[in-house]
Amino acid sequence: MSKIYLGLGSNLGDRKKNITDATMICGSILGTLECLSSLYETEPWGYASPNKYLNAVICIKTEHAPERCLQMAKAIEREMGRAVHTGNGYEDRPIDIDILFFDNLALKTEELTIPHPLIQDREFVLRPLAEIAPDLIHPVLGLSATEMLQEWEKKEEPEETKLS
Repeated sequence: MSKIYLGLGSNLGDRKKNITDATMICGSILGTLECLSSLYETEPWGYASPNKYLNAVICIKTEHAPERCLQMAKAIEREMGRAVHTGNGYEDRPIDIDILFFDNLALKTEELTIPHPLIQDREFVLRPLAEIAPDLIHPVLGLSATEMLQEWEKKEEPEETKLS
């Protein structure tokens, strides 16, 4: 079985319920839930919105291939009310599910890049990832989750507040 790390985010509706529901659905459909980070409240990244996000990272043991996991994650997003993205850039959403890591795989296709190409730039991913998998090594950068967070902190002022 493989380990897949997913980033979860929600800034519409009952954000905590959305994250909880997505966690439970992902754990039941993709495989077995191994761990869940705390929830972190963050400002929108890459666009302006008055709606703050709740973010978390989960780890699931799965027997599915990465491409199948992506298909299932997108189906879960749709079932939870995420509209098909029609514009350019980022937008508010009830749920966002990103594949961050899949074992130590490095993969780049038209639909999927693993590890997620923006991990090292996003505190809302790095902080919960370092919480549940501090020693997880990025297969391309060769840095652990903790080291990536430390590098990010050297460049940025933290903007997150831990909620739980």
